[in-house]
Amino acid sequence: MLVTKQPVLRRFWYAVMPMTKLDAGPQPFTLLGEDIVLWKKADGTPAAVRDRCCHRTAKLSRGFVDGDNLACGYHGWQYDCTGACVKIPQQPGLAIPPGARVPAYHCAERFGYAWVALDDPLMPLLEAQEEKLGHRRIHQFDETWQTGALRLMENSFDTAHFAFVHAGTFGQGDQPKPKHFALDETDYGFEARVVLEINNPPDSHRITGTTDPVTTRTFSNQWHLPFLRKLGLAYPSGIRHTIYTCATPVDDGRIQVIQWLYRNDTEEDCPAALLNDWDTRVVLEDKCVLDGGVDPDAPVDVSRRDEAGMASDRPGMLMRKRLLALLKDHGEHEVHGWTRIHPVQEDATC
Repeated sequence: MLVTKQPVLRRFWYAVMPMTKLDAGPQPFTLLGEDIVLWKKADGTPAAVRDRCCHRTAKLSRGFVDGDNLACGYHGWQYDCTGACVKIPQQPGLAIPPGARVPAYHCAERFGYAWVALDDPLMPLLEAQEEKLGHRRIHQFDETWQTGALRLMENSFDTAHFAFVHAGTFGQGDQPKPKHFALDETDYGFEARVVLEINNPPDSHRITGTTDPVTTRTFSNQWHLPFLRKLGLAYPSGIRHTIYTCATPVDDGRIQVIQWLYRNDTEEDCPAALLNDWDTRVVLEDKCVLDGGVDPDAPVDVSRRDEAGMASDRPGMLMRKRLLALLKDHGEHEVHGWTRIHPVQEDATC
């Protein structure tokens, strides 16, 4: 699926960057192939418009903030958060042409990040119960990968790769046969649950809250349409380790990986730096496979049989089913650039 060719994907909220980035002034971002610019208004809330001045197409991200407005660095034209030009310095006292404006986008702050929806969103912004419970929030990732959003999402629910990709952290290399998730579909996507035994090396003892060399981990893994994952990890020690991962689609070949963590312990119990070091090790194991290593154009119409499968692929197959249904519900078909990597045939001879 080529995400930039599917208009319905513009109708979801995406985390695009930490709010702290906006302290340095206007910031560019590409969302679903569209160049946008974000800035922080005087009250600290974010705004987003297309990153092109309507006068001579200069990038507004190279301009500056003036109060609530964004000023172009070329001729000083200023825009408000609706995209309307509100000031032309060279023509004081004259009416501003009504067509002097740029497209504006839905923009809001949540969990310390700026979120953008390019068109009217189908769903409200995500809520996190961990905020109400008072769990501490820790920023973890904000980086660009050369892969597709669906690739990262289905990887997050794939227990079959643990023994191979994560053998250096929690995976058990001698147990390649995966346990399968119990799946429940929801309005937002689905929830998957499974209890696994995992390795607990010494450098993860403070993270899991136990010194046992092997411990259990209860996975409560939620997929939220189209490209957000909430992973709740519960340990016998009582530790709750909850990760939110956004695979924000930059274009058809890149995503912005934004991830933050909630913990129900304290900094004294387990420092944020230690938590980030451990989770970084785990995520970088995935990155070695996904970043430039797979075709980002993941097919959602599985009837085309573009990829082979196995039983543990069920969560990813359900994602594809729901995404294809989303497209059809909005009068779209999947746009893709696929060529089969294996022939469709019943038997093959060597």
